Amino acid sequence: MLLEARIEPLPDRTAVIAFSGPMTLGSSLKVVDAQVQSALADGLACLIFDMSGVEYVDSAGLGLLVHTFGLLNGKGGALRICCVQPRLRAMLHTTKTDTILAVDATREESLAALKKSRAPV
Repeated sequence: MLLEARIEPLPDRTAVIAFSGPMTLGSSLKVVDAQVQSALADGLACLIFDMSGVEYVDSAGLGLLVHTFGLLNGKGGALRICCVQPRLRAMLHTTKTDTILAVDATREESLAALKKSRAPV
């Protein structure tokens, strides 16, 4: 099975990207990375990565998550990850990546967190 990404545009320069398949080194990861980079180039500032369809992530997949976080953070944007499977959650914890990436249980929690972060002070 190959990694696929479905981009769901939302208002306010936000999108949900729903992944399915293994997020591992290979051509499908490169294709998905190109899709993500294209979305950022089109002006998206906030992304939610829905990981409900991803059961396995290797170091290359983890690199995509961290790289995208860095790009968005550098532009004043935000990345949230939701619906993380137990195996990926363990990897994020083991690598301490969960201390920099915002991980939510559901897509709704990610959307609410983004909305709250944009609220006027």
